[in-house]
Amino acid sequence: MAGGRGRSRRVSVPGVAELLRPSTPLPDASDERQVTGRERHDQKITVYLSAIELLELEHARLRLRRLGVVLDRGRLVREAIAILLADLDARGRDSLVARRIRGTKDSGEDTVTSLTWASVWEPR
Repeated sequence: MAGGRGRSRRVSVPGVAELLRPSTPLPDASDERQVTGRERHDQKITVYLSAIELLELEHARLRLRRLGVVLDRGRLVREAIAILLADLDARGRDSLVARRIRGTKDSGEDTVTSLTWASVWEPR
């Protein structure tokens, strides 16, 4: 490989469009979003929680376990996100997440205070 002959050391990398292109078609907006179970996920986000929020998440997981639903925290978070996004699609400005964020913005708070979901969630 002397004298510049042979393989090039230049590596071809995908562009932004290829990196951000969904590998599967996006789901239709509906009340029932598809949530993945216990499988390998290629996409990752980092979320920082307060000690109280983490404790509430763990309490919810244990409460579900007592009801016969065994799941890990990641699955619980994915389910919660799917529920909130479906509610946002269906109700827009009146959705739970929009009302909560709007409420903290109007009050000038920087963070969303932790609430018992049962007190704010209105099942249809």
